[in-house]
Amino acid sequence: MRPAASHEGANERPSLGRRAVGLARQAVRRASNVTLLLYALALGAGIGLASADYATRGGYPFGGVVVGAWTAWPRAGSVGADPYARAVNARRGEIPLAIGEGMLLTAAQDDAGRTLDATCTYTIAGITPPARAWTVTVAGRGTRVPGQTTLREGFTSTEILREPDGHFAVTLSPVVQAGNWLPMPRPSGPVRLALRLYDTPVAASAGTLDRSALPAITRTGCAS
Repeated sequence: MRPAASHEGANERPSLGRRAVGLARQAVRRASNVTLLLYALALGAGIGLASADYATRGGYPFGGVVVGAWTAWPRAGSVGADPYARAVNARRGEIPLAIGEGMLLTAAQDDAGRTLDATCTYTIAGITPPARAWTVTVAGRGTRVPGQTTLREGFTSTEILREPDGHFAVTLSPVVQAGNWLPMPRPSGPVRLALRLYDTPVAASAGTLDRSALPAITRTGCAS
């Protein structure tokens, strides 16, 4: 009888071994599935955060009305502003102009379609649409250079020098210029202009703006 019992025990041991191997494989599969799920969630979250950061880092991504080199943003401060515009405002910590208060226009290119470069010199000349007041400012895209002295960042309609017919010319340049000189905000890299019109009738009809009603942006030279 003893040899028979020994034979049965030998048969049970391989069976237990196969079960253990099967359980181990199941555990590995489950762990792999959990790992893949966590990886997919982390990857999705990373891509989502990166895309949101990219979309809100510059200007407003949607809702602009292009007029020459300028882009008007009539709904950036309205109740119906899109989520991206609200995210940009929140990131900048700015309170945008509502339709009844005015309108924002921005420019990242000159009239020839070339990106505004901090190493170049530009003339911003002409007139603006009817408005009680307006400002034109310049800002660099990205982090401000540490230790750089902050000079003038813009002009207002009450202080700018004008021609007798009301036209004006602002020189945007990295070097000192006579007249209405607006210094570049950084030594190199792209820059962006912002024209804010306050209490203007065109805020509710930005699509009807004519190109001649906005200042022309002309590049006059670049550092070699």
